[in-house]
Amino acid sequence: MALPIDTAPPTPLAYFASLVRDDDHVPLLEAAVSIAQDEYPDLDVQQVLGDMDQLLERVRRRCAGDAGALQRLRVLNQFFFHDLGFGGNVNNYYDPDNSHLNVVLRTRRGIPITLGVLWLELAEGLGLKARGVNFPGHFMVKINLPDGQVVIDPFTGQSLSREDLSERLEPYKRRQGLVDDYDVPVGLYLQAAPPREILARMLRNLKEIHRSQADWLRLIAVLDRLLILLPDAWDEYRDRGLAWAEMGEARLAVEDLDRYVTHTDNAQDREAMAQRLAELRQALN
Repeated sequence: MALPIDTAPPTPLAYFASLVRDDDHVPLLEAAVSIAQDEYPDLDVQQVLGDMDQLLERVRRRCAGDAGALQRLRVLNQFFFHDLGFGGNVNNYYDPDNSHLNVVLRTRRGIPITLGVLWLELAEGLGLKARGVNFPGHFMVKINLPDGQVVIDPFTGQSLSREDLSERLEPYKRRQGLVDDYDVPVGLYLQAAPPREILARMLRNLKEIHRSQADWLRLIAVLDRLLILLPDAWDEYRDRGLAWAEMGEARLAVEDLDRYVTHTDNAQDREAMAQRLAELRQALN
């Protein structure tokens, strides 16, 4: 007898897991859009991808067939930042919707990383050699041209010189003690970020928003995705365990904190979490 076929669609988390399973084939835009399914369970991811395809066709029609890379870049920036009006949500930077690409696409307002992901999709569709950059404190995009590299702030559309980038790095370097003999060149901060790292940065932005608002349920949903993306990120197990504890779910908290205490290299934090773990185990007895 034939077994019944399960025709139920995958859960949003299973769908996300299927997208990020293989490092060599992570569809950045699709995976990034799917993050919004936690907040918008009826979201049609394919519709959002179709909307981006339409934008790509519009910008392609503006490029002459023999246009060089620099000309295509100029057309793209005019189209994206000026004609469509994409830009940073200056008035409400910490709105979680700035991390939901379906909303960013509709409102044309977002944060550097979500604007950057949309820009990258169009740039790659135009045949440009564009990549994302996990620059400290501010996601960037870069493009390799025949005459050199251009770095763009997707929040403003501004092209940044080496001097601009060095100036933005100064506060970070001082905090990290990277001065004088310990200084490192700007180029080291401009390495191309693979899709997995870009998605992790998107999720960690949401994580900090939900944690600052003590929104434990949404925080756990984000951490579920982070742990699918980065299964050896032990700090995320700790943070999910603490969130479960805040929700009164001691058994789930114990599972996560036990995994963290077993694997972490942070001896000082391990001691504090081991004490919290003991308290939770006692509450279960």
